[in-house]
Amino acid sequence: MPAILAKKLGMTQRFLEDGRVERVTVLEAGPCPVLAVRTQDVDGYVAVQLGFDALRERKLTKPELGHLKKVGAPALRTIKEFRDEAGELVVGETVTVENFEVGQTVKVAGKSKGKGFQGTIKRHNFAAGPKSHGSHNVRAPGSVGASATPSRVFKGIKGPGRMGGGRVTQKGLEIVELIADRNLMLVRGSVPGPKGATVEVRTDA
Repeated sequence: MPAILAKKLGMTQRFLEDGRVERVTVLEAGPCPVLAVRTQDVDGYVAVQLGFDALRERKLTKPELGHLKKVGAPALRTIKEFRDEAGELVVGETVTVENFEVGQTVKVAGKSKGKGFQGTIKRHNFAAGPKSHGSHNVRAPGSVGASATPSRVFKGIKGPGRMGGGRVTQKGLEIVELIADRNLMLVRGSVPGPKGATVEVRTDA
């Protein structure tokens, strides 16, 4: 199964045999029960629905609990569908880190950290103005439109605004270690989102 839901636990480092240090992100991946399998004939598309992160039943609505109890699954915080990832899975089966292999390349999608309202230098990597004596353009965006014609700023101009807090997919992350008894997956590199965030892990085809 090339897809699983995981929780980002944080980053650490591994020391290799040649003395080099590599930065890795630790993910608590699964176990994820299969809640539904969508087929082309019945649903019009192919997908598999996975659940993750158990919680108290009182946190869910009755329709949500009914959907989970129909397949014998406990109360789960996150339910996601993965398109074109059904494979040979059946409802009631459980996806774990054992479905992946060390050396596999995956892509991880999640919600990035929110940065709040930021200026153009931080948000769009604009260059700063001169910092010499008398400069009034240290961190200003500069000219964004003409004065007389068209007497307005065109839509789509890069400007200050809300930064972060959107869906981000990080590709090309290699699995460097799997700890099956603790449901842990270590990938080389950084993963979007803060500690404790739920992310989606897929094989990077």
